[in-house]
Amino acid sequence: MTLKISQGGLAVKFPGRGKSLWVYENNKKRIEIPAPVFEIDGRRKALSVDSFREISKREALPGVVEHVLEGQVASDARLTLQLVIRIPKKNPFVRFHYVLRGDAKLTRSTGHDSITYLSLDMKAAREVREVRLSDFDELIHSYVPAEDAIPLQNFKDKVSLMGPLLCGSDLKKSWLCAYEHGSQPPFRFLEFALRPDKKADLNAMRGNYWNGFDLRNGYQTIWFDIGIVEGGFDELSREWREFVLRWMSPNSASRTPYIFYNTWNFQERHQAWDKGKYLDFMNETRMLEEIEVAHKMGIDVFVLDTGWYQKTGDWEVNMRTFPHGLDLIREKLSKYNMKLGLWYSPTHAAATSRLTKKHGDCLMSWNGKKSSAHPVWETEESFSYCLCSNYWESFADELIRCVKELGVTYFKWDAIGQFGCDDPGHSHGNAANSPEERADCYAFEQVRYMSKIIDRICAACPEAIVDFDITEAHRSVGLAFLASGKYFLINNGPYYRSFDDPQYAPGGGMGSNVFVFPGPARPRLCRQPLAYDRWIPSVLFLTHFLPDDPESSQTINIASMILGQNGIWGDLPKISAGGVELYGKLLGYYKQVRDEVTSAFPVCSGFVGCNPEIHEKIGKKGKGVVCIFTDNKGTYRYVTANRVNPKLKSSDDSVKIKILKDKRAEIIFNFEKGGAKIAFFGVE
Repeated sequence: MTLKISQGGLAVKFPGRGKSLWVYENNKKRIEIPAPVFEIDGRRKALSVDSFREISKREALPGVVEHVLEGQVASDARLTLQLVIRIPKKNPFVRFHYVLRGDAKLTRSTGHDSITYLSLDMKAAREVREVRLSDFDELIHSYVPAEDAIPLQNFKDKVSLMGPLLCGSDLKKSWLCAYEHGSQPPFRFLEFALRPDKKADLNAMRGNYWNGFDLRNGYQTIWFDIGIVEGGFDELSREWREFVLRWMSPNSASRTPYIFYNTWNFQERHQAWDKGKYLDFMNETRMLEEIEVAHKMGIDVFVLDTGWYQKTGDWEVNMRTFPHGLDLIREKLSKYNMKLGLWYSPTHAAATSRLTKKHGDCLMSWNGKKSSAHPVWETEESFSYCLCSNYWESFADELIRCVKELGVTYFKWDAIGQFGCDDPGHSHGNAANSPEERADCYAFEQVRYMSKIIDRICAACPEAIVDFDITEAHRSVGLAFLASGKYFLINNGPYYRSFDDPQYAPGGGMGSNVFVFPGPARPRLCRQPLAYDRWIPSVLFLTHFLPDDPESSQTINIASMILGQNGIWGDLPKISAGGVELYGKLLGYYKQVRDEVTSAFPVCSGFVGCNPEIHEKIGKKGKGVVCIFTDNKGTYRYVTANRVNPKLKSSDDSVKIKILKDKRAEIIFNFEKGGAKIAFFGVE
């Protein structure tokens, strides 16, 4: 008898043998998932099973039930295959991975990975799209999404696509398959290979495992996602976005729209403009002064960037600059109901640290040469450590200690490049594998170890948020990390070198960065990645905006940040009293509707930088915001796509709002000069 699991409107069947290993069904629409194919002991095998039995069932996160199915592989009695599948009650997408065990080894007889995780039948598709998440735009120095229509001719041409999302539509229904990993083109770890029979094979390309991997230890694949919706790609992206926001990650705090402040911008300004040191003002007096201003502005999470610690690896407070530890900082934050965040560099440990003494065998190495000590932000010289080694557990435990002793709940992770270790003694290959193979496996496994660290932290501190700095290229950008944490997306934008010849760079910038001053240019640049919001909620892409006077610049920055990126940095004590009051007022309005803004599907009129550029983020209850940007004087009329809550506020009295008969709003924006204005719906 075929095993069947039903939940909400979904049903998943597990026939095991035959054409399909298992079948996804939603409102009589189905996706058949064939058995994965692995190369085992030199031969490729389709891992069909005689029958599945359910061995466990649990609530993985509220509203999502995880089922673990297990069966013996039909073609090889030595092997068992587990299917771990998570099914939400209120969303059409399911999340799954496989675990393969047995007295055998994974092999790479052709010299490259040999796994086909699944094949997706696209015969019914009249339109096909690929969505990439990790294209790096040098012009704005940021990752940006790309959504490309794929000609059907590409199936005959056997074109391969990086993804991680592959979408199809027959114009009545649409479907999606995704894999949870991350890398920057053209370095692919997986790809969708299009076939002339109009199927797409999801293949491992490099680094997914090493030759001779012992299956007695169990091989767990990455996670995959599939689902079907009624309608076209707009409906598909809307439901997928909701899945990523609500049903993908058990770490719900990472999806909470807090307002974050980070100290780094002032540290960098002081070094670049005042010719000081980065850590000159990383001290108790300055931080207490900043917290006072941050509270009046409406900040929720106060983040001390690099320099709060004595040395990397030990991650203990520098008692010379913080004579009371962080006790006074915590007391003031607690008084104002604010959370503490701290900067960490996960791969670094100082030469005299406890972690270095304990894990000397876990140093990163390349071509047989171990990592050498180097300065880390004006603190003791540090070594670079491999996350794919026993080091990861000790680092995770250090962060848990920081939770208990320092009260930190937000962790900013910096300087984690995706590449850099080919050591044969770690957990990404051995001496029998080539250095290239070990390096690829390190690059592949790294993000999975990052997630293991987060899982360990969140088990001890469920409200923890881990933020991964991807302000540089060659980071693991994709769905894998977003299933555990969030991204720190843009620092100060592009470098002068991005604009041809450094000799023409004007003076007065922030070191090598271009867009560092008040005004419309920097927020215009920082709004570019809001294009993610169609597929991935913008709350997962933290970007910091400048709070500097004058008011015109502050309004532009506030209107930009409340579209979901939610970050602020700058020189807080230098903001005028009027500027602080403006932030307090407008962010006070925003806080009343930010949950709805976070959940709302984006509606945009115009593109970033045009006149006007309008963003609508209004949720199902009619609460939310409409933000407009323009460089031109004049009057602009906008009618909302969504019905609105009639409780209205605006950034200034020149914004005129009328509720129409169908409950939508007509908004008249009057500009005496260029700038930004905001209409709030559902605020008191």
